[in-house]
Amino acid sequence: MAQGANPAATSLDDGIVATAESCLAAVGRARESIHSVIFGQEKVVDLALVTILAGGHGLLVGLPGLAKTKLVETLGTVLGLDARRVQFTPDLMPSDILGTEILDEDAERRRSFRFVKGPVFTQLLMADEINRASPRTQSALLQAMQEHHVSVAGERHDLPRPFHVLATQNPIEQEGTYPLPEAQLDRFLLEIDVGYPDRAAERRILIETTGVEDQHAKAVMTTDELLTAQRLVRRLPVGEAVVDAILDLVRSARPEGGDAAIGKKLLWGPGPRASQALTLAVRARALIEGRVAPSVADVKALAEPVLKHRMALNFAARADGETIPGLIAQLAGKL
Repeated sequence: MAQGANPAATSLDDGIVATAESCLAAVGRARESIHSVIFGQEKVVDLALVTILAGGHGLLVGLPGLAKTKLVETLGTVLGLDARRVQFTPDLMPSDILGTEILDEDAERRRSFRFVKGPVFTQLLMADEINRASPRTQSALLQAMQEHHVSVAGERHDLPRPFHVLATQNPIEQEGTYPLPEAQLDRFLLEIDVGYPDRAAERRILIETTGVEDQHAKAVMTTDELLTAQRLVRRLPVGEAVVDAILDLVRSARPEGGDAAIGKKLLWGPGPRASQALTLAVRARALIEGRVAPSVADVKALAEPVLKHRMALNFAARADGETIPGLIAQLAGKL
């Protein structure tokens, strides 16, 4: 060991390398398994994996029939997670998600309250069409997402670990919906756009999903392995160039104190939570791609899904035909 070297730092580096080798292999197998079932959505699958490896929640925005539900089910199976699905509707109540207390009576006629857990007590929850539920119900779920516990009748009930929410939203059918407020959108690590597959992928879908046997995902990772990978993501080193790129990108996307040409087109921009989300997400993306350190290219690749739901255009910019993805592309191009 060189004179003046830090033994703790050396052992930490050795620990990261040893853990990374097994995690990289496991994540690679998981990615391959998911792609064998979900066709033509490689970017969506990778962003969903980034969300989970970074320990966050994702908002999937796309039209019906683009395999959003199947993606969540497949992720649960492949990653060894208990997965549940809740269809959000206007009459859904918070207790339908969190759970409720019921009055029990034993054989001796003694009465007591017993808490019955709701579907939120799972490791991977699909909140289907989250914007169809009332703001009260949305808030109940988003509080659980942020605090990782629920309170019912003054009692705290911790959620399982890990706990992730992948919510879906239909971008065109807005009648009878309650759009998520900006402060609640900020709870989602990434907004993931789910588009149409290309012709080759759709051809494969037709052939492989309309026969007698359908392809099913297999468990590749365990919950413990996933938790180990999530801890590894937080330990991966982030270089100064990457940190500076994250700060430059996020700070330039604000109406005040950022890029003057961009700022005058915005109502609001991303806060520090966006910087935190991007720092975690670039580490997770590096791990998925077989690297143990993120690069500026990772920052550029994740700029839109991290920032898109954390910014809003003013009226003048919308009238001029500006778009949030277009502005983010401009900012990322300067890194």
